[in-house]
Amino acid sequence: MIFKKIYTLTMLLVATLYAAGADAQTLIDRANEAYRNGDYAQAAELYEQSGEQDGTSAAYFYNLGNAYYKSGVYPRAILNYERSLLLDPGNEDASFNLTMAQARISDKIEPLGTFFLHKWMLAVQQLFTSNAWAVIAVVAFLLFLVGLLLYVFVERVVWRKIGFFAGLLALLITVGANHFASEQKELLTHRNTAIVMAPTITVKSSPSESGTDLFVLHEGTKVYLTDRVGEWSEIRLEDGNQGWMPTDKLEVI
Repeated sequence: MIFKKIYTLTMLLVATLYAAGADAQTLIDRANEAYRNGDYAQAAELYEQSGEQDGTSAAYFYNLGNAYYKSGVYPRAILNYERSLLLDPGNEDASFNLTMAQARISDKIEPLGTFFLHKWMLAVQQLFTSNAWAVIAVVAFLLFLVGLLLYVFVERVVWRKIGFFAGLLALLITVGANHFASEQKELLTHRNTAIVMAPTITVKSSPSESGTDLFVLHEGTKVYLTDRVGEWSEIRLEDGNQGWMPTDKLEVI
């Protein structure tokens, strides 16, 4: 009897999940059709509904960003392009569209100068997702073991040299790939960036309305979250400026 109940509950769960997936797919199909017909606001609304039912993905955020961009809602376009790139850093289309959307907002933040090597390392890190870097690390480690075996057990000097240098290179790639995988995973786990969603907001020197006015931000600006006190978040801009603003005026990437 108990096995029959378990079977029945399992089948009900499968049917529910299948129905939810089917409903989400229907919404996506309707959203795609609305987008093709130029009804971008409707497309964005349907994409949002499909995301509520069927989870999210890089492609979902990319399509949602496109719908908001075409609707002229640039802050939400930026938010969703950023989310798409967080899941798929190598998406050149999302990166290009993000740049286009950022050109449409008021605030133009000039980032602080960074050491060229750091910029190069960051660019390499963003080529792949954390999972892809993890796979690269495993493959590179296996190649390192092959090189080690060649160096230790093969008598010919030529093959021993090949094993040594190939193994050394594979070891360096293993270390680098593990580092990049860890960094990408950290970005996904600890979301410390957000987009300003208020048309205009004054950043304060302290987490209260009585704080000194520091500067004004507009919707669509990307900020880094450094602390939180009650209903206030401390934010930092790419140009180094810092301050406090209400958390409900932000949406985390």
